[in-house]
This record gives sequence, structure tokens and C-alpha cells, in this order.
Amino acid sequence: MTDFQGLKALVTGGASGIGRATADLLAARGADVAVLDLDPSGVREPLRAYAADLADDTSVREAVASATADLGGLDILVNNAGIGAQGTVEDNDDAQWHTVLDVNVLGVVRTTRAALPHLRASAKAAIVNTCSIAATAGLPQRALYSASKGAVLSLTLAMAADHVREGIRVNCVNPGTVDTPWVGRLLDAAPDPAAERAALRARQPTGRLVEAAEVAGAIAYLASPLSGATTGTALAVDGGMQGLRLRPVTR
Repeated sequence: MTDFQGLKALVTGGASGIGRATADLLAARGADVAVLDLDPSGVREPLRAYAADLADDTSVREAVASATADLGGLDILVNNAGIGAQGTVEDNDDAQWHTVLDVNVLGVVRTTRAALPHLRASAKAAIVNTCSIAATAGLPQRALYSASKGAVLSLTLAMAADHVREGIRVNCVNPGTVDTPWVGRLLDAAPDPAAERAALRARQPTGRLVEAAEVAGAIAYLASPLSGATTGTALAVDGGMQGLRLRPVTR
């Protein structure tokens, strides 16, 4: 497909995981793609790489300015960068709450704020935020992370309402548990990594973890000009976790 031919895209957190899969897919489908990441050293052509700390507004503004200047404009923004946290509401101190919310929520705000003047000049402007199943389902030991992603979901809807008349579509994807380096590190730190991986697989009706490429495909769908009538939508990519209730297997 070449539905992104001639379009300019910016992907945050694009050096690995979902972000890298998304950047690669958009480039393969014709887009000129810039990646913002805290450490973009592993990013190679045809992707353009820029270092940015989403917790620092000056860093974000400078990186977005450099990327859009090199791209020659901007049509698509993928707000993908984020960090995780484990624990109940008792387990994370105020500093960790501030850190996670600063990156996962305000990171979206900072990048979007810097990108909006460029998106307004595009005839095919789209923003896609990476949200999570944690925004719509109660998951154990994910209080802080869930709160941050619940905010991203609400923010997506508010942004869609604010900018629809400017011709800017805003949507989000809600992945389930994705087989990314971050999840891999969580599994490695578990007392029994194999048992923990099996439990994560089992809670998704498909019986497996979501692949980063599958989330990238959903992001590309929402960002594509072919989806020009879609805005204010949260697209689940969770192996059926949110909507399906299967009967137990009996033998």
C-alpha cells in the first residue's frame, strides 16, 4: 500500500516496541517519518531520528521544530511514548505518580501543542495516541499506569472535539498486553517469568500476547487518509480482552 505517499509523520517513542513498528510501517507505506525518543541512537534510515525528553517542554519544542523543518511540514502525529508502573494505589509514592503522569499525559500534551501549528497546515492531519486496555478495564497492580491511560483516553476525546473543525482527526489505540521490551523486562523481574508470561497470555481470549506490528497496523489504519471519517474513536487491539467473555474450557 502507498496510502501515506507524500505525507510527513512524527512518532514519539519510536526507537523500539510499538513506536518502532509504527515508524517502520508508515515508512514502508510511503510516509517520510521522524522519530522522537529519549535515546534514538538505534534508529536508522529511512527514518529520521531526534532526541527528546517528553518531560521537558523545551526539549520537545526544539525536537518538533527540527523534525518538521527537515520533513517540510507535518501531517501525522503518533503520540506513542510512555512509561509503565506497577502496584496498587498504596505502592507508588508521590514522586512516581508525578513522573508517570508527566510523561504519559503531559508528554502527549507537550508534543501535540508543539505540533498543532504544523498539523493545521495539512489537508490530511491526523493524531493517534497510544492508550491502553488499562483505560477501560480494571487490571490488578496497575493503579498508577491505569490512571495515566484513563487520562489519555479522555484527552483523546477532548482533543477530537476541539480540533475536528480544523480538519484534524484525533483517535487512540487501546492495546492489550503487547510483547515489547518493556513487558519483557517485567517478565524477567518476576519470581517465575514463565508462569507470569503464561498468565498474561491466558487473560487475552486469543491466548497470546499482542504483537507490536498488530498495534502498528491499527495506528496506521487510524492515521491513514482512507479513514478520513474516523475521529474520536478508541480502537481496541487487545486479543478480545475488553469485549469478549468466553466460557471456561471443560474437559
